[in-house]
Amino acid sequence: MPTREIYWNIDMPNWLYLFFAVALITCLYGFYRRFKLWRLGQKENRFKYLWRGIKDILAYGFAHKRILRDPYPGIVHFFIFWGFVFLVFATTVVFIQADLGLQIFQGNLYLFIKVTANLFGLTALIAVVFAMYRRYVIKPAHLESKSEDAVILILLFVILVTGFIIEGVRMAAVPDPWEAYGFVGAWLAVPLRLLSLETLLLIHKVLWWFHMAISMAFIAYLPYSKLIHIPLTLVNILLRRRGPIGVSEPIDFEDESLETYGKNHLRELTWKELFNADVCMKCGRCEKHCPAHSSGKSLNPKQIVQNIRSLMEEAGTPTEATSPEADHELIGRVATEQDIWACTTCRSCEQQCPVFIEHVDKLVEMRRYLTLMETSFPPEMKQLFKNLETNANPWGISWNTRHDFLQACGVKTVEENPDAEYLYFPGCYGCYDARNQKVTSAVVKLLQTAGINFATLGDNEKCCGDPARRLGHEYLFAIQAQENIELMKNHGVKKIITQCPHCFNTLKNEYPDYGGNFEVIHHVELLTSLVKSGKLQLKTKFDQTITYHDSCYLGRYQQIYNEPRNLLKATGLELKEMKHHHKKSLCCGAGGGRMWLEENEGERINVMRTDEALAVNPDYIATACPYCLSMFDDGLATRKARDKVETLDVAEILEKAL
Repeated sequence: MPTREIYWNIDMPNWLYLFFAVALITCLYGFYRRFKLWRLGQKENRFKYLWRGIKDILAYGFAHKRILRDPYPGIVHFFIFWGFVFLVFATTVVFIQADLGLQIFQGNLYLFIKVTANLFGLTALIAVVFAMYRRYVIKPAHLESKSEDAVILILLFVILVTGFIIEGVRMAAVPDPWEAYGFVGAWLAVPLRLLSLETLLLIHKVLWWFHMAISMAFIAYLPYSKLIHIPLTLVNILLRRRGPIGVSEPIDFEDESLETYGKNHLRELTWKELFNADVCMKCGRCEKHCPAHSSGKSLNPKQIVQNIRSLMEEAGTPTEATSPEADHELIGRVATEQDIWACTTCRSCEQQCPVFIEHVDKLVEMRRYLTLMETSFPPEMKQLFKNLETNANPWGISWNTRHDFLQACGVKTVEENPDAEYLYFPGCYGCYDARNQKVTSAVVKLLQTAGINFATLGDNEKCCGDPARRLGHEYLFAIQAQENIELMKNHGVKKIITQCPHCFNTLKNEYPDYGGNFEVIHHVELLTSLVKSGKLQLKTKFDQTITYHDSCYLGRYQQIYNEPRNLLKATGLELKEMKHHHKKSLCCGAGGGRMWLEENEGERINVMRTDEALAVNPDYIATACPYCLSMFDDGLATRKARDKVETLDVAEILEKAL
């Protein structure tokens, strides 16, 4: 029967339990300290979708679905993780037999453990070496290195190496008929057989206790270092936010018990937001993919999370200078006002974060505080809010001209066409902006050609509220949302077509909190179904090249990536992808209300994105968002490339193909 003696050559193995008890108590105390800090936050229910969370743990935790998006560190982490999974499994089986008396460390299970522990242990060892090379030789700019990183890598390396040497010494000292299954130990045993038996026994005994001590130190060190992310990541994946992303919690302005709006104090954050700070492994992916940080601005999502962690520890260990009642303000300590307004809310940081940390909502809450409580915001916002309040559009153009262009296109209002199947919601850009009116004209022509029965709200349509909400003016957003919803309900609206991803996101995902439950579809979704059904016949085929820009609020927010690309390919255009595309697409710089703010720090984001588009040498740049369209037009003008490349909405290209 394949097996081996568990405590071979070890005197008084019961001392192991003392070491384990000390390590476990130290570890549990460390977690208790962190638990007390998380309790500083407000209550939040994250236990609604546990079954989906378990499936996510398998996909994102054990299968590394997100981590592997960045191949080098992803593969390295994958092999280190699975190496220790199999080693822990082997140790658990040994414990069950040695301490519980169940004879299971034998037969096929024994051989399976020997093969997997050697195979995955070896790959883990190689991966640790590659991790060291990346951190200390390649030195990626976004990857910070501190002393604890070196300690962790050395611990992992020593644990793996000593484990293999112990096995090799045992095989060299005592013939093992099953040594082929433990192939790494068998390789090491060959040169070790040159040593005397007494030397081998001494080496084995010393290394066994040293290996045990290092392993216990690893367990004890877990909650006091970034290693804490190992168990916390699985919990964070289990409890991650479900449903539409970026939907802010509505503020009840009639609740007189509310003393402040938004958040500016540590204890106003929820326990889950504080928990996130301990989950962060400081990998720097959020920093690397943040368009604001990449363009030279001081905003750094990783640093914001780390600042929350520092502030949480300060609040949890009060001194004479920081009493338990201290305010522990977020603004200025966690993020400066400049950083708070620099965020485009593209959520690239969150989409690339392998452990599902939620960065943006905290910044939005701080914006709410600055706007509603302090009226402290960039000067451009004052005029923007005034325009939205008086004329329900960002430019302040007279509200009673909103339908003029649509009327010229032959579009009726809901009063004129009460039986319309769809409400067409072109948004402020589609109604007022001269460049985007061309997109409106294209969408209207396509809908009319396909025989879609639609109408608009006419001059009564108001801004959906996206700029106000992203910039923290929740009160103004609530007014605009409620007025639009009431008007839509009065006209029996059931289905809505939008051409702006920001309107799409707001109407689809945020209006339900105010009673506006409608079926909302973006024009690329509807156009895709119309082309598939044959209601739109694309007769002209192009032989030119095009690159498509994924709007953040259509791509990352709605997961709509393939529909616009399939429409472009249907016209015969050759699609060339930019360096950053799909889930890694680079923001145009206009989201989060940034469309209406000046960009005075660092490089302009839209110019960076335009450069990426020009790098693939396309004939056209396509998008499906009015903000992105305007930002690319501006970028092409900056690069003096308007005569070489044309920027078009997907609808404009389809109109040309009719």
